Amino acid sequence: MEVVLNWKGKMAFEGKSDTGFTQKMDADTTVGGENSAARPMEFIAIGLAGCTAMDVISILQKKKQPIKDFRVQVHAPRADEHPKVFTSAVIEYLVAGRDVDEAALLRAIGLSAEKYCPAQAMLSKAFPMQLVYKILDDDGETVLKQGEYKAG
Repeated sequence: MEVVLNWKGKMAFEGKSDTGFTQKMDADTTVGGENSAARPMEFIAIGLAGCTAMDVISILQKKKQPIKDFRVQVHAPRADEHPKVFTSAVIEYLVAGRDVDEAALLRAIGLSAEKYCPAQAMLSKAFPMQLVYKILDDDGETVLKQGEYKAG
């Protein structure tokens, strides 16, 4: 992968990678930015969420699970002192649909965590991750099942 990051003034940058898509990044006004775009650490967390989300939804679709809505949330606290790294993460998979098979969801989460998601494989070496899930009804309001994926 090749990435080019171009300075746009103050603390603003535009990045472009092999796909050709441009991403903007900026800093808070308290450190000289204009608060006009996401921060670098946000991109890392979004990348983690996106990587595992794409794996899990792809696997669930192949298993013909009746998914009506799907969301992945990453809760990643950071150290108080510089370099303010992530200290842990809880990845929460929220799946809504009628008769979603819990075993299929657990298998999809496991395959993402242990085989397919490079972001998760890399970052799990830097900080602990907990993988939790909730299966919700069609409306996404009532929790039908919930639990945690444990490797092995």
